[in-house]
Amino acid sequence: MRVCLFVILFFVSVGVNAQKDTSAVLDAMLKMEKALVEKNKDQLEALLHKDVAFGHSSGWVQSKKDVMRDMKSGFLVYNKIENNSITIEAGKKKAIVQEKITVSGKRDDKEFALSLFVMQVWVKTKNGWQLFARQSTKI
Repeated sequence: MRVCLFVILFFVSVGVNAQKDTSAVLDAMLKMEKALVEKNKDQLEALLHKDVAFGHSSGWVQSKKDVMRDMKSGFLVYNKIENNSITIEAGKKKAIVQEKITVSGKRDDKEFALSLFVMQVWVKTKNGWQLFARQSTKI
C-alpha cells in the first residue's frame, strides 16, 4: 500500500513540475513574440540565447546580433504575431515548442503576411528560459 501511494505521489509531483516548466516556457515564448512586435530590446536581449539560430521560412537565419540589429534599424518589423495553436514539450533543461502562427510585418520595406509552422528549442539557463533555435516554414 505504501509503495503504491509513493508511486502515485511521485508521478503527481513529476506532472506538476512538468506543468510548471511548460507554463514558464509558454510565458517566455509569448514575451519574446510581444518583444518582437513592440521592439522591446531589453526583453528580447534577455530571452534570446547568445548562440541563437533564428531561422525564417525563406531559409534566412539570423544570429542574436542580427536579430537585435535588424529590429533596431527597422530592416525587419513585426506588426502582428497571432498564435493559432501551440504545443510544448518541456523537460528540466530544454523544451520544444511547435506553433502555428499568422504573422505580418515588413522586411526591407516590403510588406508580408504569412501563415507559418514554427518549431522552437528553448533552454533553461541561469537567466531563465531562452530561445536557442527557431525554424519556420510556410503553411
